[in-house]
Amino acid sequence: MTVWEKYVRKVTPYVPGEQPDNKNIVKLNTNENPYPPSPFVKKAMEGINDEQLRLYPDPKASLLVKAIAKHYGLKEEQIFPGVGSDDVLAMCFLTFFQSEKPIFFPDITYSFYEVWANLYRIPYEKKPLGENFQICPKDYLGENGGIIFPNPNAPTGLFLPLKEVEEIVEKNRDVIVIVDEAYIDFGSQTALPLLERYDNLLVVHTFSKSRAMAGARIGFAMGDTKLIQYLNDVKFSFNSYTLGLPSLIAGARAIEDNGYFLEITEKIKNTREWTKRELRKLGFSFPDSMGNFVFASHEKYRAEDIFVYLKEKNIYVRHFQQPRVDNYLRMTIGTKEQMERFLDCLAQFIR
Repeated sequence: MTVWEKYVRKVTPYVPGEQPDNKNIVKLNTNENPYPPSPFVKKAMEGINDEQLRLYPDPKASLLVKAIAKHYGLKEEQIFPGVGSDDVLAMCFLTFFQSEKPIFFPDITYSFYEVWANLYRIPYEKKPLGENFQICPKDYLGENGGIIFPNPNAPTGLFLPLKEVEEIVEKNRDVIVIVDEAYIDFGSQTALPLLERYDNLLVVHTFSKSRAMAGARIGFAMGDTKLIQYLNDVKFSFNSYTLGLPSLIAGARAIEDNGYFLEITEKIKNTREWTKRELRKLGFSFPDSMGNFVFASHEKYRAEDIFVYLKEKNIYVRHFQQPRVDNYLRMTIGTKEQMERFLDCLAQFIR
């Protein structure tokens, strides 16, 4: 090791799902929306001119913030936008998790939480999910430096009822509780109503899933105005121009098209429930997912073997090699046609 390497911050990075170049695939490994963004977005993109791109974007992202605030019935001062929810969550870790006490998050969850904790030297404790992969609120009532969990959880897809979310928030008034609602629009109850009563709660959303705009990288946090101000102070000490102009315009226009949003989320929910029924017929079992994915295991066949077989057939799903879930596959819900092709391949393997 050279001398300078002793001063390098070393971490084990987050590993995203594969993004293969081959276009002739069924891509069910990264929970992307199978449908295009709202037609409003394409029209808005066509209207962007050279002069707009020549200049720096609005550092306050006012166009987008106003649209989000209007949609959710909040004040603009309650919205913090960022480059996808990953950027927003990273800022939350950097801003609010500064105690010497450990932060809490589930042991089977979005693996970026552990990466950020290690990156920012934040002590943490991973709370084991229950026997059926459920989050146990009582595990989050001990002394801690903050709490974060997804709802619905990923990769399990299980939803924690609002009453139990409130129990965690109410019993931890001296720290910040972050509810990561990346998949909330696919059939679950948001924690947003709790913002009126709890100034220690942040709710984080993304345009990557239900809004079909993963490529635009738009995320945002909602919470008390004081929390949002603290986030902005850190952001403007880090990078003033986080969201580019195309994303600001696209996001504002997308959130205005609520009809299209409801249409595609309903399609995904219907396809998800149909997929569950078909998977059961093939001998799979799984938690009752409320996300745009299913987390399934087969009673006779190894998940890794199924994963390899599907990949050979140009069908990509996600396999996590970690304790308790190494025999599960996470399968994004695509279009009905994509899921039919996927299920046909599964049936051929199982025969």
